[in-house]
Amino acid sequence: MASNEYTHGEMQIDSQSKMYSGFMKASAWGSLILLIAVGYMVFTLSVGMNWLVSLILCAGAGIAIGMIMGMGGAWIATVVALAGLAIFIQLLVFLFGMVL
Repeated sequence: MASNEYTHGEMQIDSQSKMYSGFMKASAWGSLILLIAVGYMVFTLSVGMNWLVSLILCAGAGIAIGMIMGMGGAWIATVVALAGLAIFIQLLVFLFGMVL
């Protein structure tokens, strides 16, 4: 038989609360990065918008949404770094296109 040592409302839930908070933050980050990536693909491939205009539009929207959601400076740095990576990849595509 189990002992009755448990009393309702006295369990330490600090670690569970931190885990839930971290999971929700990671979910928000992942969802917004996915939203920005899909938006960029839609604007460039389906709509036929210039890649740089689409990148600026999606990065600006991503920064604005992150600021509204209170994600902080790390979010802005992440969006800027991802935009820089996209520019670098597009530069490589352009250079390899000139070779072929």
